[in-house]
Amino acid sequence: MRRKFYEDPIDSYLPQNGNRGYRVSRYELELGYRVASNRLAGRAVIIAVTTAVRDWFALDLSQALTVAKVYVNGTKAARYTHQHGKLAITPQQKIPAGGVLEITVQYAGTPKPVRGPWGEVGWEELTEGALVASQPNGAASWFPCDDHPSSKASYRISITTDSPYYALANGSLLRKQVKASQTTWVYEQAEPMAAYLATIQIGNYRKYRIGPAQAAVPMQAIVPARLRANFEHDFARQPRMMAVFTEKFGPYPFEGYSVVVTEDDLEIPIEAQSISIFGANHCDGRRGAERLVAHELAHQWFGNSLTLRRWRDIWLHEGFACYAEWIWSEASGGASADQLARAARNNLARQPQDLVVGDPGPKLMFDDRVYKRGALTLHALRLELGDREFFRLIREWTTRYRHGSVTSEEFTDLAGHYSVVPLRGLFDAWLGETTLPQLPPIGGLGGNRRA
Repeated sequence: MRRKFYEDPIDSYLPQNGNRGYRVSRYELELGYRVASNRLAGRAVIIAVTTAVRDWFALDLSQALTVAKVYVNGTKAARYTHQHGKLAITPQQKIPAGGVLEITVQYAGTPKPVRGPWGEVGWEELTEGALVASQPNGAASWFPCDDHPSSKASYRISITTDSPYYALANGSLLRKQVKASQTTWVYEQAEPMAAYLATIQIGNYRKYRIGPAQAAVPMQAIVPARLRANFEHDFARQPRMMAVFTEKFGPYPFEGYSVVVTEDDLEIPIEAQSISIFGANHCDGRRGAERLVAHELAHQWFGNSLTLRRWRDIWLHEGFACYAEWIWSEASGGASADQLARAARNNLARQPQDLVVGDPGPKLMFDDRVYKRGALTLHALRLELGDREFFRLIREWTTRYRHGSVTSEEFTDLAGHYSVVPLRGLFDAWLGETTLPQLPPIGGLGGNRRA
């Protein structure tokens, strides 16, 4: 009998993603990748705790990858089926609720992106190398997982590839071992991470330090040698950017930060946990992409540390990252956040008014209007609260929910503690209605407001 994987979806935006009956605490991935043939072989250990007694458990895994063996809780081989992007596993014995569920999957294949309404996401072959860009549902293109952002776990990622290539994954490099013509790189991501934020980057890269050796947050560049001069110009202000965001948003949430620039052009930059990925076209020697540099850095707080619990709240990622662009402009001597906000509102006023930012629907969740109107929501709130209370709110937001899962309701409830007047009308207008509200004037009612 065919199992009905998609009943009672965890998230209506991606009803086929995510799984019930367990909660993952850790992934341990041992991967081997041949660049020339785009061939991936993997052994994944998924360590979880069961939340219910079930006959079977499912993981998300692309049909482009072929499963060879599955074990549950040690050496007990398990029966499994792999169809429609789901690996369904039946343990030999039922596991009680609250019991340990350790699944080991051996698999291999030619990885390819997952096709969906947002294009192709996941493992992508480059001219020489590979990258992973999985938002929102591409993690299953390269490892078996619980592919929903509310499922966060620690990771150890080991990647063995041809020695001429540099391999990067999330977290800290524990060791690097060269053996014959191949090199193994082992990374540990201790802080909880959603599956879509896990990444592998492989290419003809060199590593360079960004900023002073004793910086509070270690930063490194992983870039082709030919782009180093452009990178050092285009990303030169990144240490200052980190200082501004740390002041405004609170402590940086991870041990370090890496920036990758690929040999290939990319349509848009990509965020991953503790890593941002840019194309060669974003490293033009003219700082033409500095706005995007700020945007991707801000995602380390908003999206990676604080991760949405459901995709309808995507503005909590993109609205905050977009507003960070305006904050950086203001702090670096460019246009003020208020000037940029009013220009953005004028532009939005000429576009269709058919989108609800707080629930845009799956087809529109990456629409630029979600980004800009989400940022405008924050600017309207800043005008209402004044700078002091607004940034106190943001710092408490990032501290209280550090490395956690968040919802819009949690943010609006917290914001209410920083206002002497109810904020429901503000949030209802900006997040709950299609009609575009007006921005409040600077220094209007309230006296202590300033942009």
